[in-house]
Amino acid sequence: QVQVQESGPGLVKPSQTLSLTCTVSGGSITTNHYYWSWIRQSPGKGLEWMGAIAYSGSTYYSPSLKSRTSISRDTSKNQFTLQLSSVTPEDAAVYYCARGFWALGIRRYDYWGQGTQVTVSS
Repeated sequence: QVQVQESGPGLVKPSQTLSLTCTVSGGSITTNHYYWSWIRQSPGKGLEWMGAIAYSGSTYYSPSLKSRTSISRDTSKNQFTLQLSSVTPEDAAVYYCARGFWALGIRRYDYWGQGTQVTVSS
């Protein structure tokens, strides 16, 4: 059973860089066909896909966040990390990491972390 767990600070000051780590157990982040994603949900809004790092190490970003987002991984620790720079209060959200894959042309997610609340405030 794959498990994913987010960790990181719950409070970030405006203009700083948010850094979150997702620790994966029960499966390797280098296993073929899987994409390890960051998704967030702001209050009153739907889920927003932020980006992903593939099993190959290739990265993919939402166009709207690409200039501020970086996703990397540490295969020795089976972890992947999100960095979001220049945060504003609009970046306050619950941040999730999830395992994704493509099936029949549709991106799907089968394992999710419980989510971590991030507040942006001075």
